[in-house]
Amino acid sequence: MNQTAMDNIFTREFCDDLLPPQTSDRFFEALYGDMSDGAYDIQLECISIKPNRIVLAFNLTQRPGKCLVCSVTYGLPNVFARHPLINLKGMIQKIADAGIPVKDWRLGETSENSSTLHVIPLYIDLE
Repeated sequence: MNQTAMDNIFTREFCDDLLPPQTSDRFFEALYGDMSDGAYDIQLECISIKPNRIVLAFNLTQRPGKCLVCSVTYGLPNVFARHPLINLKGMIQKIADAGIPVKDWRLGETSENSSTLHVIPLYIDLE
């Protein structure tokens, strides 16, 4: 698959299909029993597309009146890898079903881009 075709697949709509916007509320409902206890919203974004690797990112954006820095986001890659609401295996399958030749994938470590934005990269290696 060529670069332009992959660029056309990884649109905002496709990322929202992989991780629907309501997932944040559902995640915190499952985690804490109340979605209003969540400190951030989770949104998937395409960061880069190269011939051998696609990099997506889980953007964790602080909710008004909450503290993102206080919410222990550094342990989230392990949680996201296994959590059924995030469903990484299902995401990877949808990406493969869209014609992307997925070879392997892994989550990176949480990085603090700012006090209101933390990012967890998702590296997808291509065949």
